Amino acid sequence: MTQALDARRKRLLFRSWHRGTKEADLLLGSFAERHLADFTPAQLERYEGLLALEDADLWDWISGRAPAPANHDSDVLRMLLAFQYRPRPA
Repeated sequence: MTQALDARRKRLLFRSWHRGTKEADLLLGSFAERHLADFTPAQLERYEGLLALEDADLWDWISGRAPAPANHDSDVLRMLLAFQYRPRPA
């Protein structure tokens, strides 16, 4: 089970860093680096569901331009909304 979870985390990390927009890559990639290792299998599933959404929708929620729909409200989304991106040290 641990090997399967590790592989899943690696796939999710890759997907987080390769979204298609630089802003989404930086935010989701940094968020994934910070949190994926501690996520439960259920949280990984919820995060995977968020990654299936369009960047524009996620960005609107993160930036506060639009509220997240109730059907997407979860602990993982609240963690993402509270996350503050910090550039990596050079």
